[in-house]
Amino acid sequence: MDAACGEGGTWRSSARSASSLGRSSEEPVGMWCPLSGVAAGKCDGDAIEMATNTEIYRAARDQLVDVIGDYDKAVDTFSFPRLAGAFNWATDWFDVIARDNHRIALWIVEESGSEQQITFADMAARSDRVGTWLARLGVGKGDRVILMLGNQVELWESMLAVAKLGAVIMPTTAALGPADLSDRIGRGGAGFVIANTADTAKFDEVPGDYTRIVVGGPVDGWHRYADAYDLTPAQPFTACTTVDDPMLIYFTSGTTSKPKLVQHSQVSYPVGHLSTMAWIGLGPEDVHLAISSPGWAKHAWSCFFAPWIAEATIFVYNYSRFDAATLLGQMRHAGINTFCAPPTVWRMLIQGNLGAKPEGLREVLAAGEPLNPNVIAQVERAWDLTIRDGFGQTETTLQVGNAPGQPVKPGSMGRPMPGVPVVLIDPLTGELADEGEICLDLSADPLNLMTGYLGDRQRNEAVMAGGYYRTGDVASRDEDGYITYIGRTDDVFKSSDYQVSPFELESVLIEHPAVVEAAVVPQPDDIRLAAPKAYVCLAEGWEASAETARQIMEYARDHLAPYLKVRRVEFCELPKTISGKIRRVELRRREYAAHASGVRIPTEYRYEELLS
Repeated sequence: MDAACGEGGTWRSSARSASSLGRSSEEPVGMWCPLSGVAAGKCDGDAIEMATNTEIYRAARDQLVDVIGDYDKAVDTFSFPRLAGAFNWATDWFDVIARDNHRIALWIVEESGSEQQITFADMAARSDRVGTWLARLGVGKGDRVILMLGNQVELWESMLAVAKLGAVIMPTTAALGPADLSDRIGRGGAGFVIANTADTAKFDEVPGDYTRIVVGGPVDGWHRYADAYDLTPAQPFTACTTVDDPMLIYFTSGTTSKPKLVQHSQVSYPVGHLSTMAWIGLGPEDVHLAISSPGWAKHAWSCFFAPWIAEATIFVYNYSRFDAATLLGQMRHAGINTFCAPPTVWRMLIQGNLGAKPEGLREVLAAGEPLNPNVIAQVERAWDLTIRDGFGQTETTLQVGNAPGQPVKPGSMGRPMPGVPVVLIDPLTGELADEGEICLDLSADPLNLMTGYLGDRQRNEAVMAGGYYRTGDVASRDEDGYITYIGRTDDVFKSSDYQVSPFELESVLIEHPAVVEAAVVPQPDDIRLAAPKAYVCLAEGWEASAETARQIMEYARDHLAPYLKVRRVEFCELPKTISGKIRRVELRRREYAAHASGVRIPTEYRYEELLS
């Protein structure tokens, strides 16, 4: 199948839906494009030497890898490559590095001990077959395809296949039920669904005119994905998309509102994740493990784009129940070089005994939620490696991070990544500040930013107001440029006229051995305005009792400033989104409802009753 895009030479503009980002779409950043995939030229007298988008992309990657160990130099010299015209990451990058490449691209180990290793060359060929087969089913450029698959080979090959067709990937977690799936198909406009046999029954209750494709055993009314493998080798694809065409639509996890539809172009994630690759510190010989669930943006960050931009191996270990010793054994078995996990997993590894550092492990990272300094210290003592934190969103790639080889300040998530125009804006004055909302300066045309929220003009205008993309997260910056997370703009509250960061209190609480997780919210208080209350998930072996609550509040009192007392404690299983984020909005509503009723919550423990 040949999907070449156009002939002849034209000027192409890379406006990236500029109007939705508050920029003029009249500013051309395109370059002369005589053939598909050719993006830039250098003039030397009358001679013009053309460079392809692939060559420009590779040069930018190599430059960033070379300089990332010197942060100041990286900031001064690196900028994201401005590709133009025809570009498709699956054909113009992955296929280029994959053809005739017999190194391992994807390595999956199951709990049973069985494993699969797929080379780059095999992955390119497999995705060609799947793409050709999907095209015969009617998948074409611009069509939206829900991928509801686990960590299995079909996920990676179908992501590449859908991308090669110029269709739009809509990653979806298998944890969703019929109501959420109906929302994704309805608001997302999906025309195709690829799902495992075990999940097909959910779609019996999901209305809509969409084509159904099943991975696994046959199901009535569903096309068999396995039929793609019966095709004779397909002809390689060529780019049928331009840089501005959509590639991905993600639904955010909806911690405080209905999930938003985040759209990314052929460059915002594929090129923007150069920042993520650099933060991880990946190289072409590395084996990379990231603990991440399919369906969410972090999976694309660390289990798709960043490793394959670096030409590294993606390693996956599938398990039904987390076991620290088993995971560490798999890391040793695979020779993992770079490892990224959320702080919750790091805490579970520490509780399960880290043991000796896995041989070959070079870089350790955390993302998904703010990292507690105590966790960093314990891993340093055990492995002599420093966990490096990072910050980004579904809407962006990595914005802020502790880059490889740079000093790490406890509690800080690092400095703005090279090429990413991060600023802090005072929410009251709208001026630049050393404490304020984390924003991206739109005048710098941040390439690693979404094209916008699909079908939500009002929200787009709100988050892009005043010439900045507003993340909704508050942080502070020190004299060296290091940024420390404070909390969400709607999470920070005042108690007795002091500003309280829930994250600051939670960081201390989880240092106590009784605490696995904690969420701090304001409890309305007629005297203090609000009293900090901690909802606590207890570690195994601890009793939900007044004595445990007393010990936790006493520990917090001794390790926090005097005005930051945790004044209420309640033990519970924390409410979470399907992506694992704590739904503090539910906890706040519970507190407001109790206050309005005038009835004390009977299962909470109070500081003044236990410690005063």
